[in-house]
Amino acid sequence: MGMPKSIWLLVIATTINVTGASFLWPLNTIYMHNELGRSLAFAGFILMLNQAASIAGNLIGGALFDKISAYKTILFGTGFAMTAAVILSLLHENITAYSILLIMIGFGAGITWPVMFAMAGSIWPEGGRRAFNAIYVAQNLGVALGATIGGYIASISFDYIFMANASLFLVFFLIVLLTFKPIDQERDRQMHTTVVGQSGEVKSKTAFIALLILCSGFLITWMAYSQWQSTIASYTQDIGIPLEQYSTLWAINGFLIVLGQPLVKWFAGRITSQKMHIYVGNTILIGSFAVAMVSDTFTMFAVAMVILTIGEMLVWPAVPTLANELAPKNRKGFYQGMVNSIAAAGRMTGPLLGGLIVDLFNIELLFFLLLALLLIPYFSTHFYDKGVKPKERSA
Repeated sequence: MGMPKSIWLLVIATTINVTGASFLWPLNTIYMHNELGRSLAFAGFILMLNQAASIAGNLIGGALFDKISAYKTILFGTGFAMTAAVILSLLHENITAYSILLIMIGFGAGITWPVMFAMAGSIWPEGGRRAFNAIYVAQNLGVALGATIGGYIASISFDYIFMANASLFLVFFLIVLLTFKPIDQERDRQMHTTVVGQSGEVKSKTAFIALLILCSGFLITWMAYSQWQSTIASYTQDIGIPLEQYSTLWAINGFLIVLGQPLVKWFAGRITSQKMHIYVGNTILIGSFAVAMVSDTFTMFAVAMVILTIGEMLVWPAVPTLANELAPKNRKGFYQGMVNSIAAAGRMTGPLLGGLIVDLFNIELLFFLLLALLLIPYFSTHFYDKGVKPKERSA
């Protein structure tokens, strides 16, 4: 069965939005460290605040999805982020303005993403993992396009990066404004609000605890993954890898995710367990950091990125899929907000802690710590649903 037209529209809008964002986010640490002369720890701190704002946006956006119009929620979040991006294109040479506006963009974008995922799950409930995978693939197609173009634009002038980022935020806002209202109405027809009784309250509590356990491992994987956008990004510059080649790593990441979907479909068709997807994916992620630890050339980092990408293709869609299965019908948005906020928390703490370790010690110690921490997701994935009865696992 093919994807509904509404899902395709979400996919197109997501691709445009992430393409614009991907002009900027891989280069934030490099810009603050190399262009504005700030330390890695400072850059990590600003990125931490950006992700803290994103966490607040995730939780607010997910809650508003459950309570009011999804269309109004996503329109507000997108408009807020777009306004900040336009101002940033004018004031990015001032570190104070840069920091504040980056935090504002994080908040606005944070409101947007749980609504996108929750809309996909509610519009196409029979799609299961495929609904969430479609948004995930669209995000990474945007990453590939943005990183491919952005690295070369940045090598000419960073000014053009900020202008391109603002322009595509504007395009995304117009798409939401003009086309998302019918999708919201379709979502309302699909959702059936139910009164949660005593047994439902028990399910909600046990399911939420299960979600928190599952997300503890998800937090670790994102803390490790964020090093590619912060400490590893700066390290590649320190050892003489050109900026456009670093951006090419993210192009490899995005295009491989899009082109590798037949492999994912083949794997998912034979192993349907989302738990097993996380086990296998996490093992591959560990392998990628082991390769990155001994890399000193662009080719070696490219190999590490290919391995990293294969791992994330299995892990990233599996977690929102399991969250959707755990969520009561009237809590879908909140559960997706939790998943997105946990990912943002990993992106928030990862650059700060990684930057401190590299500044105080060295990047070799950071790699060893990451390899040890990546053992945790095996346990969180294994134990998260032990307290959830089989009857309670159905939405």
